[in-house]
Amino acid sequence: MSILIHPTYFPSIAHFVVIANADDLVFEMDDNFLKQTYRNRTYIYAANGKLTLNIPVIHSQKNRQKYRDVKIFNEENWQSLHWKSLLSAYRTSPFFEYYEDELLPLFEMKTDFILDFNLKCFEVITECLQLDINTSKTETYQTDVNDTKDFRFLVNAKKEQPQNFEKYTQVFSNKHGFISNLSILDLLFNEGPNALNYLESQTITPQ
Repeated sequence: MSILIHPTYFPSIAHFVVIANADDLVFEMDDNFLKQTYRNRTYIYAANGKLTLNIPVIHSQKNRQKYRDVKIFNEENWQSLHWKSLLSAYRTSPFFEYYEDELLPLFEMKTDFILDFNLKCFEVITECLQLDINTSKTETYQTDVNDTKDFRFLVNAKKEQPQNFEKYTQVFSNKHGFISNLSILDLLFNEGPNALNYLESQTITPQ
């Protein structure tokens, strides 16, 4: 199965469920940037519950701006804040130290464009998961696609359907219960090498 998705910031578990069960992955590269999507945000499990990590971007004065042209607002010290949030949330998780050295460089290097940064995050996560998948990129935007399953709807953080994913142990689950479909980082830090088996065993509720 070939699937089409948007590159997002440390993708949701739903994104990686479809990726792990696909044969080929196509990244949408020619869409417009929209606010309040996973393009520049991800959700983690912090001490007080679900926490949003948002990458600040420079919005164009034009009505429409291509995703690939959107720049990160690096005047804000967002990388340091995000890393501190991850440390606070996951330093006691079973596998944080196991992946820390691979992830830390992402929070130290400067990248101009949000799309480029998200693709780098994806590369690092697939290495952590030991997930091999063929990837390609679109050259033009198409509303309807043939011979490819369209999962671009998963980018909508505010409109997503609840997913009944199997529970796994989370750091603060004794406080707030199980929170489903967080960032892939939550699964990785809590399940470690078992994360890929988990993803392959889950299914997505179609839109």
